[in-house]
Amino acid sequence: MESYRLRMTLGIIGLVLAFLWVLPNVVNTNNIKWLPHDKLNYGLDIQGGLHLVMGVDVNSVVSESTTRLVASLQKELSNPTLGVNTQSITAANPTEGEVVVTLAPGADVAKFEKHMNDTHGTVLQKISSTGDGHTYRYYSAYMTDYKNRVIQQSIETLRNRIDEFGVAEPSISQQGTDRIMIQLPGVTDAEKAKQLINTTAKLDFMMLAEDPIANELPKLVDEAEKAGKYSLATLKYSDYIDRINKDLAGKLPANTAVFFQKPENMAKMETGAIPYLLRTDTGLGGEALDDAHVSYGQYGEPQVALRFNAAGTSKFGDLTGNNVGKSMAIVLDRVVKSAPRIQTKIADGNAVITMGGRDRNNTMEEAKMISTALRAGALPAHLEQLEERRVGPSLGADSLQKAKMASYIGALIIVLFMILYYKAMGMIAALTLGINITSVFALLTNFGATLTLPGIAGLALTVGFAVDANVLIHERIKDELKMGATWKMALQEGYSKAMSAILDSNVTTAATAVVLLYFGTGPVKGFAVTLLIGIVTTLFANVFISKLIVDTLINKFKMQKLSV
Repeated sequence: MESYRLRMTLGIIGLVLAFLWVLPNVVNTNNIKWLPHDKLNYGLDIQGGLHLVMGVDVNSVVSESTTRLVASLQKELSNPTLGVNTQSITAANPTEGEVVVTLAPGADVAKFEKHMNDTHGTVLQKISSTGDGHTYRYYSAYMTDYKNRVIQQSIETLRNRIDEFGVAEPSISQQGTDRIMIQLPGVTDAEKAKQLINTTAKLDFMMLAEDPIANELPKLVDEAEKAGKYSLATLKYSDYIDRINKDLAGKLPANTAVFFQKPENMAKMETGAIPYLLRTDTGLGGEALDDAHVSYGQYGEPQVALRFNAAGTSKFGDLTGNNVGKSMAIVLDRVVKSAPRIQTKIADGNAVITMGGRDRNNTMEEAKMISTALRAGALPAHLEQLEERRVGPSLGADSLQKAKMASYIGALIIVLFMILYYKAMGMIAALTLGINITSVFALLTNFGATLTLPGIAGLALTVGFAVDANVLIHERIKDELKMGATWKMALQEGYSKAMSAILDSNVTTAATAVVLLYFGTGPVKGFAVTLLIGIVTTLFANVFISKLIVDTLINKFKMQKLSV
């Protein structure tokens, strides 16, 4: 009796939880605080949405890392206490992290090599030595790990942005070594989502290079464009920046680059871009930010207010303190947003990006987009859209309707068969089958999972497992009755002896589902999740609850037998 009461208590708790979790999918529970409010999420193939594949410019990140390495080595090796005189330090192959350190004649090579081994031995390996030139390169394992971290950081940053955009259960995953696949179910404003994703918001604070050649930039840029027969009007901005800096590499000072600013009164960059010669070794970027939000200037114009974290505040304070009277450019995605002159040291960690522009509405939208992207996190690499597919809601709805119809027809046939063939026990099986499906939807909703068309296939397979479990139980009961057992004994033995076969089939299926969940991606994982949940609900509803109903009818309502 105590065992029965415990089973009854557990059964009621399970049924109540399943009912409460599935309720928000049926009625609006937002006005009732103590009820769950989360609804089941539907995948891209059901409700439509946006599918994008983005290429990640990992090589540019490695090149930037190599540039910082050169600057770091220059600072380290120029320390008089080290006793190593260098002639030059250059990036021989920036995309591979390769640098060449040329020592001054008569320099102490042993001291140099000892310093490199002690300080950079776990990251850099010596490739060759030619005369006074020593070539070092990042270890292959380090490079592979570094590039993978860039991809993963990009994925997390995109996820943060999309979460702020309000997309439920986005699918963001790595494809190959330099691609990211993004699926946004239910997105209605696809253009705004694309704009947010494509806004890389890579923020840099760069000092203007104090070099006479800076005054000749417009002329040099014009000559390079004419020689190469290209311009901002014929190339994407990112490609143009790469091309112009490559063409001017021999004419610009070391550790500098040319970026452009769009004039305030111009609608497009190509109609009058202003070139700036900027130092690339400043080393302060968006990763030092703590917050970014829209604020308003002296005359009510929208702007983006920035607040640095503790490390960024210190670095920004040193940068402004050491360069009072000089100009510092605020660069977003290699576009110069503003280049204010530093009047005094800024020690409180606050800065502002002035937007410019005469159209207040457009300026406000741009400020909101930039602040959202920066707040979610600066992408470590530039992204390029390689593929776009839009799944219309009508296609998803049509697929869902067909899947529903197939499920209804299949379920009706199964229920009719169970009732006609197993009579009263078949009716109990049909009831527990309904509880099973309800429990699946309840757990999917509670776990925040996404139902896709492969998930519906997993749901159909769950129905098959559930019916199979009941068939095993009913046939065992029939066998016991044929051997002369009493009705109560036949029930007891039927459930008991069928359990081994039921557990065997469900455990092996669960093992397969776990493998699919671990190694699969996208739709395969959706199928595996639904299948695993279905196994749990089958054991709960079609075995545990089924036995509980039968025991209640026999022991509480004193029924002598049930037709089977």
